[in-house]
Parts: sequence; structure tokens; C-alpha cells
Amino acid sequence: MIRVLICSDVRIYREGLAEVLERRSGITVVGTSSGAWESLAQVRALGVDLVLLDMSTAESVAILRELAGGARETQVVALGVAETEAEVVAYAKAGVSGYVTREQALDDLVKAIVAVARGEAPCSPRAAAMLLHHVSAVADLQHERPAPAARLTEREREILALIRAGLSNKQIGQRLCIELPTVKNHVHNILEKLGVSGRHEAAQVSRELTLS
Repeated sequence: MIRVLICSDVRIYREGLAEVLERRSGITVVGTSSGAWESLAQVRALGVDLVLLDMSTAESVAILRELAGGARETQVVALGVAETEAEVVAYAKAGVSGYVTREQALDDLVKAIVAVARGEAPCSPRAAAMLLHHVSAVADLQHERPAPAARLTEREREILALIRAGLSNKQIGQRLCIELPTVKNHVHNILEKLGVSGRHEAAQVSRELTLS
């Protein structure tokens, strides 16, 4: 039995949908709610498996984010999706488990509930195409933009390793036999390329990137 909670700020919509779904085998509606905090409380109290979230509800994306982040075992299906790329991608980033568009029927909703319960991510072919397009665009952008490590020169890598080892600018200059102003210029360039504001952050990035 799939335990479902319906979230919508339109009472007649959530209560009507609850009544219809209760007639479907394998699904039980354990409650309805009108907002994020009420939904979270009920999710925790009632052992909800899946939340049906009406995306026309005020601050629906914020509610989705709260539900997805606050109850890891609970899945969220977005209802009434308009199928614009901006919406589809935004819901995916917020943690949605499946989509039901405005044009889909009740049978499609039931199939989506069952699919999510099986660990699948139901969505229309159009929504799937939008998600794939977004992933491809992000991959292309990352490919075009060099990683922080790739942007460092050999000398900058060398100095970053010494920063990570805890050496001051003066000590780095002595170790590499270069003038202090030169060291400072290199450090400035390193911080800028890594997108950090200080030596400590640069050292941390260096560890994460396993640079030497």
C-alpha cells in the first residue's frame, strides 16, 4: 500500500483528488495539506511514502525543496506541470521524483504514483527531452570552461603546494629564490583563478583537487 499525502492550497482540489485516489487499489491517502510546514509535520507523523504537490500552490518550489530536503524517504510528484524547460529543470533541482503535466489524466497520475514507488522517475517525453538538453548544455559549458587546476601555471601549482604546507610569502620566496613581490603576484593570481578569497581557502581547494 502506497501512503500518499496531497498538498494544494485549493481545498476542493486536494479533497476531490483524495476521494478519487482512495478508490484506487494499492493507494491510501493518509492526509491532505495546504502548505510546506503542515506537509512536513504530516510526513513525519503519518509515515508518508509520497507527496502529490500541486505546483500552482503558492511558493510551490520552496515547498518542494522543503519536502525533498526534510524527509529523505518521502518522494514528491509535481502535479500540473506546465512543461517549460525552466519549470522542469527547477523542479528537478529542487528534488522532485516525478512529473504529471496539466494535460495528463487521472490514470497517468496513478501510474506515476506506482512508478515512483518502484524507484522510477516518471515524466513525459517532452520533459525528458528538456532535462537531457539541460544536462547536455551544462556539460558543454563545463567542457568549455577549464577547471581551476587546469588554469594554474606550473609555478602557481608549485606555490600553491607551499601555501598548503603552511609557508608564508617570505618563506616561499626564499624556498624558490624569487622576490617577495613576485610571490605576492603569483598568490594573487592563484586566488583569482581558484575563485577563493584567502590562503586558507586556497589550501583547502588544493587538498580537494589533490594538486601539488
